Amino acid sequence: MSTPITVKTMAEMMAAGEKPEVLFWVGCAGSFDDRAKKITRAFVRLLNGAGVSFAVLGTEESCTGDPAKRAGNEFLFQMQAIQNIQVLNGYEVTKIVTTCPHCFNTLKNEYPDLGGEYEVLHHTQFLNDLMKSGKLKVEGGEFKGKRITFHDPCYLGRGNNEYEAPRELLQKLDVELVEMKRCKSKGLCCGAGGAQMFKEAEKGDKEINIERTEDALETKAEIVATGCPFCNTMMTDGVKSFEKEKSVQVFDLAELVLGAKDL
Repeated sequence: MSTPITVKTMAEMMAAGEKPEVLFWVGCAGSFDDRAKKITRAFVRLLNGAGVSFAVLGTEESCTGDPAKRAGNEFLFQMQAIQNIQVLNGYEVTKIVTTCPHCFNTLKNEYPDLGGEYEVLHHTQFLNDLMKSGKLKVEGGEFKGKRITFHDPCYLGRGNNEYEAPRELLQKLDVELVEMKRCKSKGLCCGAGGAQMFKEAEKGDKEINIERTEDALETKAEIVATGCPFCNTMMTDGVKSFEKEKSVQVFDLAELVLGAKDL
């Protein structure tokens, strides 16, 4: 039976005179989307299991402004960003981890120009560091030997040149990693980036997520691993469109790692 998850807010920790090692930036998807909430819970269980001191902003967390900026509304982006920076700096936050590459990219690369200087990590990087330090140990688990392909999120891979952390996690799970023809620096977008997640698709011959799902199905993988809540949604919808949901599952890396633990 899994243990209850423990999550403190920055306000609660500050009131108790404590300061966490890291702030977990949950993001809009991880907070409100039912599927992404499962990723959030999985990551929190791993943090609890590894004894990591962390906190969330809770109701004080607002959207990073990424969708607004990608959609061309720089004014709205800066309003949202400055509001968040005031909160983060007020709590003297120095290190942030997030399960969303969009939040990761925005916090890491665009907040410094507005006065928000932080060390920002994607959760696959953070989990990989925990494993390397021995704080988090996994051995095979329920996904051992499974044929898995990994879809590179745009803002983790091509946007920030991080390809190895997620793959190193998969290798530690003793799975059979099979790469798509278009992977790493030649990876293909799932179709949700650039605020496309929140609008109807434009006219064309094929939806991008269908094209990307075809790449994944071509590998004959049993599981499509993702590192982004938006990618997870798009790839899940793609698998459903081919009526393959009984034979092909879509999981976030945090869920796969949790499958090797009893937390």
